[in-house]
Amino acid sequence: MRLKDQVALVTGGSRGIGRGIVQAFAAEGAKVAFIYKGSQSAADALVGEVQAAGGTILPVQCDVTSLEDAAKAVEKVEQTFGAVNILVNNAGIIRDDLFVRMEPADWHAVINTNLHGAYNFCKAVGFSMMRARKGRIINVSSVAAEHVNMGQTNYAASKGAVNSFTKALAVELASRGVTVNAIAPGFIETDMSEAVRNKAGDIIKKMIPMRRLGQASDIAKVAVFLASDEASYMTGQVLTVDGGLSLGAAAA
Repeated sequence: MRLKDQVALVTGGSRGIGRGIVQAFAAEGAKVAFIYKGSQSAADALVGEVQAAGGTILPVQCDVTSLEDAAKAVEKVEQTFGAVNILVNNAGIIRDDLFVRMEPADWHAVINTNLHGAYNFCKAVGFSMMRARKGRIINVSSVAAEHVNMGQTNYAASKGAVNSFTKALAVELASRGVTVNAIAPGFIETDMSEAVRNKAGDIIKKMIPMRRLGQASDIAKVAVFLASDEASYMTGQVLTVDGGLSLGAAAA
């Protein structure tokens, strides 16, 4: 087990990519806490699945956009499991619309969740990781940061900022043994991407050289690698996991 006895915290962990990461971390021996905001039934179901498989898990309800709430959530995890060794900032939302029609509330909601949420939890665990001279921070970004889509100025801005934040924080924490990396997924089969996938239909698969949508498990496997000792000399990197989508190859 590559993460045996490690303490991991995953934001946005009750669904989609976050859920897959929680399951993969627990299977690798980590004690896993996950943050969820509103879906109690999804959180309860995940707890049941992980416990049935012999894993150790702790659900924590929290609004990631609140620095105070993030600090309280981390404190709860520390009281239950001990110091957080691995942080995955996965919580994210979309509020798509053309920029000229985009409501200010939708702009701020996406920035606050996708970017400020990552800041809040890094702030909550950063000092303890530095003091321990050990830690892994993994930020979930998106290919949309570099390969933009119409109607996603807010989302692209948030994920582009996450990439830059990842690299800058990596420089600051590297000498203390803490690595900071990001994963940029492409089209992953989750609830959040469902509306886009339904609208585009089979066109999406034709855009992807591997001719299939990604699964949460595809991202989770990369997260396990980045959290493990195998990635101890890797920091400040944004790993694209998109089946070749960002290569821009024409459909055959």
